[in-house]
Amino acid sequence: MKTKLLDYIICPSCLPSENSLSCHAEDQAGQDIIAGTLHCAQCGAAYPIQDGLAFLLPRALPSAQAGPSKYETPASLSAYLWGHYADMFHDPDASSAYTDWSGLLNPAPGPALDLGCAVGRFTFELSQKFDFAIGLDNSIQFVTAARRLMTQGRIDFNLIDEGRLDTPRTITLPSNWDPGRVEFIVADALALPFKSGLFSAASSLNLLDKVPRPLVHLQELNRISRNSGAQLLLSDPYSWSIEAAAEADWLGGVLTGPFAGKGRDNVKELLCGRRTDSLSPGWDVRDRGEVWWRLRNHANHFELIRSCYITTVR
Repeated sequence: MKTKLLDYIICPSCLPSENSLSCHAEDQAGQDIIAGTLHCAQCGAAYPIQDGLAFLLPRALPSAQAGPSKYETPASLSAYLWGHYADMFHDPDASSAYTDWSGLLNPAPGPALDLGCAVGRFTFELSQKFDFAIGLDNSIQFVTAARRLMTQGRIDFNLIDEGRLDTPRTITLPSNWDPGRVEFIVADALALPFKSGLFSAASSLNLLDKVPRPLVHLQELNRISRNSGAQLLLSDPYSWSIEAAAEADWLGGVLTGPFAGKGRDNVKELLCGRRTDSLSPGWDVRDRGEVWWRLRNHANHFELIRSCYITTVR
């Protein structure tokens, strides 16, 4: 974990109180803490740093499902590494989703946050437009892979072809991408371990319909964004499911209730201050549209996803 993050982070278990963390580094290489502990004097929580990776999950995590996460499997790693980086090894089936999303944000000073970063492609894209970019996900496998790309500049993986057949692939980051402007952590999108008003840009790509409490996710996005001079990119297929969240917590996709109708319309109303439960201060909509994104489960099975985006500023 880069020491720069020590100026940004707070205890996620203490939210909504924002209590700082002290760091005991056991192994450090320059400005990178390889092993150590982050400690909250207020609640006593301790968060480990292992192999350079900070684990900042709150003590109590809400969950809509039990059992191991599907995002910790080799099949998911293959699918997401392909989905994020296939254009870099010139796969003819690759999509341009991440460069399309990147084009929706304007360069600006200050740090940027990529929520649900998975294996990190959009975090690297953000680092080209902002002073520093942090990728956050609760999948240890995904964040470990993203940080390996950051530290080594490349990653080898097995791309699943069919059944137990696979093909070795290598992802190499462009030489002009500066790893010093990027960091990745394991954390929870519903309890962000960051000070309020910190980020000049934040993104949530294909995450809103995957968290147990989507409204809390939006509230946390709002909290960590600057009150002025901030950009927000939220893009989602709005595939509501009871596996991810209770129906009462969906922000769309229902016929009755406070969030009846379509998710993107309701999210826009929340962001723009047109509801009694709206976010404050409000955002101004700059653009809305769709980005098509692909996942490759194996050589003959692809998922094509229409992710509906909204970009806002304040």
